[in-house]
Amino acid sequence: MSSSRPRSVHVRAPGKINVFMRVGSLLEDGYHDVATAYQAVSLYEDVRAEHADDFSVAVQGTVDTSGVPTDDSNLAIKAAKLLAKATGYTGGVKLTINKHVPVAGGMGGGSADAAATLVACDALWGTELHREKLHALAAQLGADVPFALTGGTAVGLGRGDELSPALAQGQFQWVLALADYGMSTPEVYSELDKHRERHKQDIFPSEPQPNVDANVLQALRAGDPRMLAEALHNDLQAPALHLRPELAEVLEAGEEAGALAGIVSGSGPTIAFLAPDLDGALEIQVALSAARMTALKVTGPVHGARIVHD
Repeated sequence: MSSSRPRSVHVRAPGKINVFMRVGSLLEDGYHDVATAYQAVSLYEDVRAEHADDFSVAVQGTVDTSGVPTDDSNLAIKAAKLLAKATGYTGGVKLTINKHVPVAGGMGGGSADAAATLVACDALWGTELHREKLHALAAQLGADVPFALTGGTAVGLGRGDELSPALAQGQFQWVLALADYGMSTPEVYSELDKHRERHKQDIFPSEPQPNVDANVLQALRAGDPRMLAEALHNDLQAPALHLRPELAEVLEAGEEAGALAGIVSGSGPTIAFLAPDLDGALEIQVALSAARMTALKVTGPVHGARIVHD
């Protein structure tokens, strides 16, 4: 190890909102292909990596972290071990995660931790992998990890990890209504399959390989919140509301407070409200807070996992 190697590396990675999500039909392997448009928003995870002989992670933050594992099942530990294996690095790492993205909230917080860990360990260990190689490792860790690495606005196909950047102009103002509980992604997908079975007489059958609607991409490209509000869509919203009916009241409250539209992010339970502008976002945040909800104002798009020079 060269003496110029850093003693610790701090990386920040963003949470995400799925502004569009279509889920394909259930495949034989038990998974679904998706077509999603991701936007990285200004709610971040902070990961600090320090040299160690073995692999460990400590988790703290402004959200409830009691459900986050600190053993080998933690996605950040998996990321560090995957990078060590891929590069032949023989040491370990001590990770400290400061979480601000809600746990199991449909915003990809764990994926952001994994992406930040890849960047942090690569810099700490001096393994200097090309971005494409880091991206390939990220894809092995989960569908949302490559997006947390790149950030911005992107279209995800396949399992969500086949990414292509989407042009987005200007900034979108969002207000997030955070729940004090998490939701299980597999459970929400399972409920979607049941929902489709229950309503198969009334709804069009889902395609195996869905696509993102052109009007979503047009709205992002135009930087037009009103146009985007018309195009917001999430196939997982109905099953999430079925499992947690109280989310319907949150959606109603945000729209009454002036949101152009509200959408369940990913598999929920976080709800993202699109505001017409900054003043509108502040009004929505104040109204939801007055109704005793946890509401955060964020903007998007923002960049992906980056080293922070303290």
